[in-house]
Amino acid sequence: MGYDWPEWALDRLRGIEPWEVMQVLTGKRPRWPRRGRDRTGASILTIWGRTNAGRPLKVAVYQASAWQWHIAAARDLNGAELAEFEQWEETRR
Repeated sequence: MGYDWPEWALDRLRGIEPWEVMQVLTGKRPRWPRRGRDRTGASILTIWGRTNAGRPLKVAVYQASAWQWHIAAARDLNGAELAEFEQWEETRR
C-alpha cells in the first residue's frame, strides 16, 4: 500500500512534519484505522497512531486506487480521542 500527498494537503499541515505523518502510517507501532467523514460528509479513513517519538496523531486518508492512498490531513489527537486511543492501545499489549 502506498501513500502520497496532494500538494494542497502539504500546504495545510500546521505544526506537524510530513515525516511524522509517515511514521504513523508506516511505522512499527500499532495503528487504529477508523472510518469517518470529512467536512463535506464524504467517507474517509482516519488512522490513529504514534510517531516514533510517541506523539499521538490522527491522519486522514482516502483511497485513490486499489493500492494507493492520498493523505488528506493530520492533527494531534484531542483529549477525548487520546483517552480512547490509550484505552485501545492497552488491548494491543
